[in-house]
Amino acid sequence: MTIDQQAVAFLGFGEAAMAFVKGWATNRPETIKAFDIKTNDPDSAIRDGKNADYQNLNVLGTASTATAITDVPAIFSLVTADQAAIVAQTAAENFPKGVFFFDCNSCAPGTKRRNAEKIEAAGGRYVDVAVMAPVYPKMHKTPLLLSGPHAQAGLEYLQTLNMAPAIVEGDIGAGSSIKMIRSIMMKGLEALFAECVLAGRKAGVEEAVLASLDKTYPGFDFPAKAGYMLERSMTHGIRRAAEMEEVALTVHELGLDNEMASATVQWQRRIGNLKLDAGDLDYQDRADMILNALKK
Repeated sequence: MTIDQQAVAFLGFGEAAMAFVKGWATNRPETIKAFDIKTNDPDSAIRDGKNADYQNLNVLGTASTATAITDVPAIFSLVTADQAAIVAQTAAENFPKGVFFFDCNSCAPGTKRRNAEKIEAAGGRYVDVAVMAPVYPKMHKTPLLLSGPHAQAGLEYLQTLNMAPAIVEGDIGAGSSIKMIRSIMMKGLEALFAECVLAGRKAGVEEAVLASLDKTYPGFDFPAKAGYMLERSMTHGIRRAAEMEEVALTVHELGLDNEMASATVQWQRRIGNLKLDAGDLDYQDRADMILNALKK
């Protein structure tokens, strides 16, 4: 095998992968390959949409994982949390020796360790990567936490792509522990806002509730945050629910009860499954959209 050092591959080509590619702009690898399961979707609109993403960003779309990961020095896994283990297993079946596998998925440390066993057994260099902020506006400069035995080598490689990695001391799962436990708060806030605002809207008291909260926590701007939090769940709720399943697993594997994380799963999935367009609306209009959809 001849590896093209100016090439990378993405497994999963959604928001994060596209943000990285956009951020590289003119300082990008010569070849960027990708495989996304949407290109095999029975719905032609979904297939065409993903193929258009490839074309718009000058990315070589491939027909399989095996084709995508051939002849590249680094592979980025950026799929939904519920697909991460499947992708690692599929990649391991044809994994090129010595190649980096940057597992950037929002998964429990235990899931990352199991993924690492598969990749390492196949001769790859597995790096646990935690993406620590939304990929916009920073795109390829979004903060990344790396852990595991290949973290230092992975950091040096990512720096050649002008990315923003940092190392977390510890074995595989150390970075993901930070990401997962942080998500209890971050994704949980979205669920809390949803339940609070929707209940308040139905009772006709949401303005008074948010005004009261602003007095308790001055400067937080609860009405603005309410609009933002509802948009996040409306746009990304399905993906966030999958991530929160892994958060709940993380808490469980730590020997603690995980009711908060599990409840967040339910709210994120409930709102995400509605598939609503949040648009350029305020929190009240978004809340009404959700309530009307829930009635149906």
